[in-house]
Amino acid sequence: MVSLLQIVDLILDILVFFVFIHVIMSWLISFGVLNSRQQLVITIWRSLEGILEPLYSRIRKIIPPINGGLDLAPLILLVAVYALRVIIRNNFTF
Repeated sequence: MVSLLQIVDLILDILVFFVFIHVIMSWLISFGVLNSRQQLVITIWRSLEGILEPLYSRIRKIIPPINGGLDLAPLILLVAVYALRVIIRNNFTF
């Protein structure tokens, strides 16, 4: 049971890392630091979109982006992952 919880915790850590990379990449693309026509950037961006967009779309159904293009889905996902980790760590000792 402990090993399974550690694997879930690791997966949540990786998900948080992906969210941070996705947010930073979106800023860098928006400000023109990263060229969105470069093959490596496109590959990484599409991979992250494929992983995160199903999660973001569920959040966006409940809380749509704010006027001006501010999307709160990554922030809400990070809070949800943190809450899930707290629940797992408090209810199961490992």
